Amino acid sequence: MKLSAGQAVDVLRAAGEPTRLRILALLSHEELAVLELCRVLDQSQPRVSRHLKLLAEAGLVERFPDGAWVFYRLTTAGQAAELVAETLARIDPADNGLARDAEQLSQVRAERAADAAEYFARNAARWDEIRSLYVAEADVERSILDAAGPGPFKRLVDLGTGAGRMLTLLAPRVDQALGLDLSQQMLNIARNHVAEAGLARCELRHGDIFGTRLPDASADLVIVHQVLHYLADPAAAVREAGRIVAEAGKLIIVDFAPHGLEFLREQHQHRRLGFSDAEMKRWLGEAGFPDVRASALPPAQKEGLTVKIWTAERGRDRQRSAA
Repeated sequence: MKLSAGQAVDVLRAAGEPTRLRILALLSHEELAVLELCRVLDQSQPRVSRHLKLLAEAGLVERFPDGAWVFYRLTTAGQAAELVAETLARIDPADNGLARDAEQLSQVRAERAADAAEYFARNAARWDEIRSLYVAEADVERSILDAAGPGPFKRLVDLGTGAGRMLTLLAPRVDQALGLDLSQQMLNIARNHVAEAGLARCELRHGDIFGTRLPDASADLVIVHQVLHYLADPAAAVREAGRIVAEAGKLIIVDFAPHGLEFLREQHQHRRLGFSDAEMKRWLGEAGFPDVRASALPPAQKEGLTVKIWTAERGRDRQRSAA
């Protein structure tokens, strides 16, 4: 459906202001919280919020609250999104103003990464203990095994493997396994666990969930276990995970339902406070998984966290129908 002339004017008017164009350029990199945008733009929160309101009303950005924070991302569908993408593509990336913003954003990212690395290094040895604070791991693992099915699977890829528990849990059902993680400390713990379990066909590799460098359709089972809530761009991680799922393969994502426990953001580096079914199903749909099953494990105590397991399968006929 094309834009009317009036709608096109609204879109162009919303984008055609220096600060709002800077915001769109920043959001083209990743979703950002309001306070992060304020820092990069060096403008007050009320002023930035007014610009964001206009962009949202024009359909150029999406707003979503997450606990006490509010995040924004570029709208990804429709004629307005295409017009913004075309506009941004025509701007010289070496433009002085946008280059300064990109440099500021890099500093914000670097601080995030340093905080996360310090946190994972500090807590690597007691990672399973920290996870046990959220929900009974035995219940989660039984549900993961049910979601995976009996197999056998030719190749398992565990993105953000952490201490390697998913590798040892699923190893009896797979021929080969690969665990990727950015934290060397976590990988060292995982190597010990894998060795203790006697897993000979399991590889552990330093790798980035946003750019795994793995071939397309190279794994028939991919799992992303309690990783997305740490990430700046969880949708991009879902796309990358989906890319490496083979025809007739399966993708399992385990994370939290939306909650309001802000201390997890403050003390445990959680960037997102859970994900809704609608959000996850949309991301998985965009990654080529139209059918998604969701299951929930409620917390043992009233103030605890609900763990969600989303299971998506790659249909055998998908590639043929797309051809």
